[in-house]
Amino acid sequence: MSVPHDALARRLGTSDAIVIGLGSMIGAGVFTAFAPAAAAAGAGLLVGLALAAVVAYANATASAQLAAQYPASGGTYLYGRERLGPWWGFVAGWGFVVGKTASCAAMALTFAAYAVPGAWQRPAAVAAVVGLAAVNYRGVTRTAQLTRVIVAVVLAVLAFAVAVALTHGDPEAARLGLDHATGGWYGTLQSAGLLFFAFAGYARIATMGEEVRDPARTIPRAILLALLGAVVVYAVVAVTLLLVLGPDALAASTAPVADAVSSAGAGWAVPVVRVGAALAALGALLALVAGVGRTSLAMAREHDLPPWLAAVHPRFRVPHHAEVALAAVVSVLVLTVDLRGAIGFSSFGVLVYYLVANVSAWTQTAPHRRFPRALQVVGAVGCAALVVTLPRSAVVWGVVVFAVGLLLRLWRVRFERPRRV
Repeated sequence: MSVPHDALARRLGTSDAIVIGLGSMIGAGVFTAFAPAAAAAGAGLLVGLALAAVVAYANATASAQLAAQYPASGGTYLYGRERLGPWWGFVAGWGFVVGKTASCAAMALTFAAYAVPGAWQRPAAVAAVVGLAAVNYRGVTRTAQLTRVIVAVVLAVLAFAVAVALTHGDPEAARLGLDHATGGWYGTLQSAGLLFFAFAGYARIATMGEEVRDPARTIPRAILLALLGAVVVYAVVAVTLLLVLGPDALAASTAPVADAVSSAGAGWAVPVVRVGAALAALGALLALVAGVGRTSLAMAREHDLPPWLAAVHPRFRVPHHAEVALAAVVSVLVLTVDLRGAIGFSSFGVLVYYLVANVSAWTQTAPHRRFPRALQVVGAVGCAALVVTLPRSAVVWGVVVFAVGLLLRLWRVRFERPRRV
């Protein structure tokens, strides 16, 4: 059977999908997210990590269940439209696109911060964006192949860093005690919100549902296995950092994994960690470009974004207009704005995205249910609870950006040619 002109090609197997999910989660966050989490909760970040993992698991079951029923590009944008209506879908898609566009810029800048001197960081960040967009442009199998290499290197670097820090440093079990937990319940929830940001990559698998072989079987397995792998890695790294650095030093660190190695008297190993962190940022950026491009494609197909973005390359079968536009926008951002502090804004969009996913999955009927409906309640309540712990500025800007998006869609519905609205 011939492939429709505007369809994407199903080329990804289970292992490819798992690697893309891991590449999205085990990115720059594992090298940076534990510091602000420690500042919020001290040793209580371990409880925050567990809470983030529970919410992420509930969200993952919702995404997996929905992706099995709707195996097409768009992720929760598509699921919200199908289960709840176009406006809900738009809210999810808009949150994903604007939040993850900011994340793309942040990952590019994080890569540059580890890889080159200060004066060269912004040009290097643009080069990373353009280079990885070119990889995505050439086809999704190349995305999976490059991500596989990056994930393998990053995992090896993390294993090396953990081994060096524990064997050469001075780990103290007392640093994990409750007397080192700070911030109370609010600080713990805030640490969970910060750490959840690092788990959110499994959505990338669902957004690529139109390119996965046997999606009803592959996507649920890939999402859950990728999440499990990320939880194990994050737990090992978190415990190691607390044992070696302690909560106070961890909270003050700008490069926790490198500082843990350095404090162990192994300065010779720090360059290895920096290379690993740079590659992790590249891996996260690569997966982000793929995910945002596919969601933009789905939104453009419904005219919730300019229809020009719905074009699929006739040879490479990728949404090339969407990826070119994304690369251009992100390049402008990294040249003009420092977005490394934008994790709160991006988290706002991601949590709203998953709130819609949980509500959508809750409406699924028995023939399509793979997990208990109670998990969707846990996921929705968890997303709402983590949103209110975000910094006030992130919440305010998030509300403003969502209001702008909703007003633009209202204008289109009212004044443009009617279409499935």
